[in-house]
Amino acid sequence: MLDDSAAYVDGPWTHRTVSAAGARFHVAELGEGPLVLLLHGFPQFWWAWRDQLPALAEAGYRAVAVDLRGYGASDKTPRGYDLVGLAQDMASLVRALGAADAAVVGHGVGGLVGWTMTAYHPGAVRALAAISAPHPRRAARVLFSGGPGTRHMLRAQLPILPEHRLLADGCVRVGELLDEWSAPGWPDREAQERYRLAFSIPKVSHCSLEYHRWIFRSRWRTDGLRYANRMRLPVRVPVLQLHGALDPVCPPDTARSSRKHVLGPFAWVRVSDAGHFPHEERPREVERALVGWLREIDGERPAADDSRQR
Repeated sequence: MLDDSAAYVDGPWTHRTVSAAGARFHVAELGEGPLVLLLHGFPQFWWAWRDQLPALAEAGYRAVAVDLRGYGASDKTPRGYDLVGLAQDMASLVRALGAADAAVVGHGVGGLVGWTMTAYHPGAVRALAAISAPHPRRAARVLFSGGPGTRHMLRAQLPILPEHRLLADGCVRVGELLDEWSAPGWPDREAQERYRLAFSIPKVSHCSLEYHRWIFRSRWRTDGLRYANRMRLPVRVPVLQLHGALDPVCPPDTARSSRKHVLGPFAWVRVSDAGHFPHEERPREVERALVGWLREIDGERPAADDSRQR
């Protein structure tokens, strides 16, 4: 087992800790301009955005990738892993970063947090890019589809055993999940090693599974029913959906049906030859789509030179 130093990967970005919503969040930050907040999915941490951070900074944005609650070098609290609480975390983080709002980019469960922010904290979200993340009201189709995401979700409901499985043999299961959920050719050895080390940080395996336990178990509880009702509110901000054509966890057509919940401008990008992690499997394609979409909604911004990037 390691301390949280595995989350501090060197690069052109700046690492710091920001207090928000009663917890401390580790962020990696690069660039200046309007805030773009990057939310990772499972089984990852902020480093999933290592390619997008420089691209967004170069395009004239302040890009901030955060370790979600329970991951990386952020706090591992006993509670707070429901989507409503996680959305509160990120809305509070936007304010703590000194911004009025952010373009939120979320992958997987990070995308579910982004969708939830649009309903509970609409003033904090000026736009949403959801990567491999259907709207929560469409996600039930994925939950009961019988695919690899369903199998993982069901196994996560057991006590203790799923945590031990993730930690066994140096977190080899984390590498297996990345491989099973992606298209052929990814992950490389570095990515597998980084994510295995990040899951060796104490409590990360447990906290990450608490997300999945709430998503599944709350469907039959009053808090889940209240959440489902709140998520009926239409999304009025611009939305971009990016999805791998070969995603085995969430079929592209299921994700695209999220369009029914969006009243604002909507764009759909299908990333060919990519599975569940298109921002890592096909980073150049995702960067072009993301920067192009941001420029459409924000207007053209001057490109940053090296002296402006932190």
